[in-house]
Amino acid sequence: MNVYWVVLLLAVFVEIAWALSLKWIQTHPGVWSIGAALILTGLNMLMLSYAMRGIPVGTAYAVWTGLGAVGITIIGILWFSDPLSAARLAFMALIIVGVVGLKLTGKAA
Repeated sequence: MNVYWVVLLLAVFVEIAWALSLKWIQTHPGVWSIGAALILTGLNMLMLSYAMRGIPVGTAYAVWTGLGAVGITIIGILWFSDPLSAARLAFMALIIVGVVGLKLTGKAA
């Protein structure tokens, strides 16, 4: 795995942290929660744009949003009692299959 893919996977974790920071703002509005969200936004964009130097833009964006969505959905189920169903698990599996397919068919520099 080259450096662009590593940065993209790290950006996915930052994306998940950013989504959680929005929940933090909702439950604890203030300077710290808003500041954290702004910092995570900037870091997120920097990492994604760097990854796009060596990964096709459509692939990078789909991986970033797809894995971010799956990650935050799992955290929502575990931490916030979001609903869990076989259908939700199946659709998350479809997203992961799509991400793997894009990784296998995309060429990185």
